[in-house]
Amino acid sequence: MKFENQPSYSLGRRTPSKDIGAGETGTNVTLISQLTLGAINRGRVLQALYDNGPKSRVDLARLAGVNRTTITGIVQPMIEEKLLVEGDAAPSDVKGGKPARPLFFNPDAPMLGAVLLLPGKIQTCLVTLTGEIQAHRKADFDPFGHRDTFLSVIKETLSSTLSQAPQAPFGIGVASAGMIDSDNGVILAVNLAPVLTGVPLVDLLQEHFSLPVVIDHHPRALLVGDRWFGPGRGLQTFAAIYTGEVLGGAFYIEGKVYRGLAGSGGELGHSVVQIDGEACNCGKRGCWETVAALPWLRREAGRLGLRDPGNITCARLVNEAADGSKAADALLDRYTRNVAFGIVNLQQTLSLNSYVLHGDVAGGGQAAAERVRQHVEQLVMMRPNQEISITVNGIGEGHTALRGAAGLVLSSHLKVVI
Repeated sequence: MKFENQPSYSLGRRTPSKDIGAGETGTNVTLISQLTLGAINRGRVLQALYDNGPKSRVDLARLAGVNRTTITGIVQPMIEEKLLVEGDAAPSDVKGGKPARPLFFNPDAPMLGAVLLLPGKIQTCLVTLTGEIQAHRKADFDPFGHRDTFLSVIKETLSSTLSQAPQAPFGIGVASAGMIDSDNGVILAVNLAPVLTGVPLVDLLQEHFSLPVVIDHHPRALLVGDRWFGPGRGLQTFAAIYTGEVLGGAFYIEGKVYRGLAGSGGELGHSVVQIDGEACNCGKRGCWETVAALPWLRREAGRLGLRDPGNITCARLVNEAADGSKAADALLDRYTRNVAFGIVNLQQTLSLNSYVLHGDVAGGGQAAAERVRQHVEQLVMMRPNQEISITVNGIGEGHTALRGAAGLVLSSHLKVVI
């Protein structure tokens, strides 16, 4: 399926910046060209609209600390491109100011394609610039099957979604489980879905749909979804933590997503919390994932004789503990403490202070999050006046990840800093 006559956008692959400096033995520096500076300013105005809602030129100028003429020079091209629209005149935020027309995202602008790829499961949708999800589709695939069959399923599912777009989307963002080389658009390995290992998904989807494609790690997409539409909105530093069959995470540090070399940052499930602990799927021992994910929880539930241990979840433990089950309460406390151990290490290392939980532990709601927070505060070396926030994203994991996948396209095409 191809979209014809679409604008030419450059996104998808992240390439290292070129340094210019004093020579081979000197210290290199990176200079910002006028073109790059314009893109950064454009992205920051869009970021301000995402964080603060509709704002007039005067309001944006005040937020940015520049004059109205400068803001007009940035936003007018985006109005002409129909990315932004002006609303009806309203009283200015400035006392005594003239009525102003607020700017916000055009509901009729091209949408963003989004894919969530987990072992055996595919979700696709269209996302508007304001985060509404449309044309949502789901499909299953055999995680141990043949690559061609998987590719057929994902292309068919995504085609069904994209066919609902009234005009060519800006691009397609993919949030995928496993180890992802985000620079080269390749899924390096997925232990629970070997059929995905080694798939150059960006190239394959770009060739098939004639649209720009970008891919990133599933927890990182959750983080981006938190940043745009969830508890991370407006924060400059926080982390997203995901627990389920596996454990992962991502960092937003001083206003930017931290990816590491080729997207390798955030493999939190394989940080070691128990020297010579349980064997992990990765081949090492004592990984955080071995004591803070669903397989551990269900094994412990079986060992303790809890009912139907194969279907135990954090949400069920919270409910049974609230109903007076001492066994459920004790296991819930151990589980949340195990989750807290990894967060303690992050806090001691990076002092992120704010953490958003996703996946199974988030299913336990704020009751589970509060237990995790209490354990963290008991274990970490607290500084004076330091507050640690641990919360859950109430939007739902699937929609958060899909919005985050769309946010990857926003970052690449609209240059919004994430």
